[in-house]
Parts: sequence; structure tokens; C-alpha cells
Amino acid sequence: MVKFNNVIVRRPCRAVCDGITSAPELGQPIYEKALQQHDTYIEALKKCGVEVTVLEADERYPDSCFVEDPALITKACAIITNPGAESRNGEKEEIIGAIRKFFPEDKIEYIKDPGTLEGGDVMMVDDTFYVGLSARTNAEGIRQLGEILNKYGMKCVQVPLEKVLHLKTGVNYLEHNNMLVAGEFITKPEFEQYNKVVVPEEEAYGANCIWVNETVIVPEGYPSVLKAVQDLGYETLIVDTSEFRKIDGGLSCLSLRFWA
Repeated sequence: MVKFNNVIVRRPCRAVCDGITSAPELGQPIYEKALQQHDTYIEALKKCGVEVTVLEADERYPDSCFVEDPALITKACAIITNPGAESRNGEKEEIIGAIRKFFPEDKIEYIKDPGTLEGGDVMMVDDTFYVGLSARTNAEGIRQLGEILNKYGMKCVQVPLEKVLHLKTGVNYLEHNNMLVAGEFITKPEFEQYNKVVVPEEEAYGANCIWVNETVIVPEGYPSVLKAVQDLGYETLIVDTSEFRKIDGGLSCLSLRFWA
């Protein structure tokens, strides 16, 4: 287990209200409220003992606050992904500058066409990376990722997705063999060896928690999830992500967490 010492985030832009959504019934994000929630998110991260690099908002990309998708950072290298959502693909070019501040060019890898990969589909468990085969991440992208990881002594395991947008929409690893699972992930054979904490269907969004140096950040409004995490012995912080939920985002999407 490697503790994190750095985090990269990007401020929400005013165009955030036009972000991609599968839940229009929730309404559009309110920009000012999204900014407030992002401020609270950054403060929570700092409380976990990390240095936070804050990138400026990018009005060209409504979803660009979700920095986890255009890049993946491992203990050995950084990987610039090739996002499968056309409106987001250009974000990969805008994250490279921030990545180069932490990694030399020979430790930056790239997923290339026709492969697609989004970081929200990738979950790190020690030296194994579980990767969701989804509408945004294709088999070729996973193949390329596997080659990159193998080069550095790591491996990836493909996990077919049936219902959710991204892998980490419904499964998140909290270290120490503990894993939050919801929906289709409750019975996925790939996760049988872990201590699975089942999230009730009505709180499925709450499964997207993040572990940061023995503290788990939990989205506000999911009491069963909060209690389950606390019962495992973790310190917890609560952050409201309701505005980001409106555009299919959550706690993990909003940052790149790594050691460098």
C-alpha cells in the first residue's frame, strides 16, 4: 500500500451546466454551488495530508473538472488516456502539462487510437488494475493498458460492465482488502477474494468513496455507506457532490491521487 502525497484537480468551468448526463431529471448543475462543493472537496483532500495542485477551469470542456478520466497515474508511470466520449477527448492534451511536472517524458505512456480508455473505468488494487469494458473504454484500450502495465511489473484485469457508466460508479477499493460494491458488482467473480461491503440499491451513488491515506471521503447523504465505512475502522470526511452527480460525476472523478 502506497500513501498519496499529491493530488491534481481542475476547477469547474461555467460550462459545467452543459456536461454530459444520463440523469437529466436531476437538473443542470448550478455553477456557484459546484464551485463551493469543489472548494470543500479540496479542503477535505488537504486534511488527508496531500499537496493539491489546482488547475484552472477550461471553458472548452464542460466535463473537464473530472480530471481522473484523461489520465491514469501509477506508482511507476503516468498514462495519458484516450477518452471515449468525443466531447471530452481533447482533455487529454490539456492534462499533459500538469503530468509533466511530476513525471519525466520517458515515464509518460499513451493510449492511442483505436483504443479508448477513461480513468473512471480503472481501479487500482496494489499492482493489479481492474478495468471496465464500457461504452467509454474499449477492448483495444484495455489491451494497450495491459501492455504498458506489464512493462512495469503490473497487470490489468478486464471487467465487463452491463449497466453503469464507469467501473468506479459501483465499486471502489478502500485498501486493506475492503471494497465497496453496489449493483452489478455485488456478484462479479473478479472481486470474490475481497471483503465486499454491499451498498444498498437506494444508496448506490454513495459507493463512489475515495481512500486517501487512511481517511475515506464519503459523499454527503448516504448514511448506510458512511456507517459501513466507519464500522470498518476508517476515519471519514463528508463532502457534498450533488452538483457533480447531475453530470454523472462523483468523488473519484474529481481528482488524480498519487505518490510522486
